[in-house]
Amino acid sequence: MRNLVYSLALTLLAAPVQAEMALVMVEEQGCMWCARWNAEIGPIYPKTPEGQAAPLRRIDIHDPIPDDLTLKTSPHFTPTFILLDDGTEVNRIEGYPGEDFFWGLLGMMLEQSGTTLETNG
Repeated sequence: MRNLVYSLALTLLAAPVQAEMALVMVEEQGCMWCARWNAEIGPIYPKTPEGQAAPLRRIDIHDPIPDDLTLKTSPHFTPTFILLDDGTEVNRIEGYPGEDFFWGLLGMMLEQSGTTLETNG
């Protein structure tokens, strides 16, 4: 029994660890492009493979950058979408280029980060 527990522990330790991905949306009140994203993408984002792979987190551009985030540079535009891997920026989209471009750019960013999207079917 002891060998079985030891073997299971080694197996769990050797298993690859999935990185914690997140998508930060930097926004501000009154931003028309943020409002457009919220209307076109916001309601469906959490239900998509991209939303499952990189859950959305929102921060206001006027607030200090949270301590658990490491960004390459401070955001200057809203909206800015920052893809994080374990809290560290790996890529970003500045502005909202429209629904079709957003999904394409986000898909490329996730692919470049090595994230595999789970699709049903």
